[in-house]
Amino acid sequence: MNWIEITNLSQLSDIKNLSKAKPQLIFKHSTRCSISSMAKSRLERGSEPEGIDFYYLDLIKHKDISQQVASMFNVSHESPQVLLIKNEECVYDESHSGITMDEIVEQSEA
Repeated sequence: MNWIEITNLSQLSDIKNLSKAKPQLIFKHSTRCSISSMAKSRLERGSEPEGIDFYYLDLIKHKDISQQVASMFNVSHESPQVLLIKNEECVYDESHSGITMDEIVEQSEA
């Protein structure tokens, strides 16, 4: 998995702009949570689809960015959580054991 780490707020605007051309996925991960680690591992074991950029946000290091993600894309904060961004909007979000690569792929093609 080729994760792009989110480390500053300006990246959120970039993600929004890039979503006009292709889907962008944000994985919000708590490094202190075993469920979050399990969800991350499940994604990494799946086949990474072409045509989606995968971003990783460490919630412990970047709480401010996590709050901005929730606000910008009008979603409730959860951890772990995936958000699929297309055409500047969150078109899919899922958390905990509902996070699967198959569902991400299906939603990206919708």
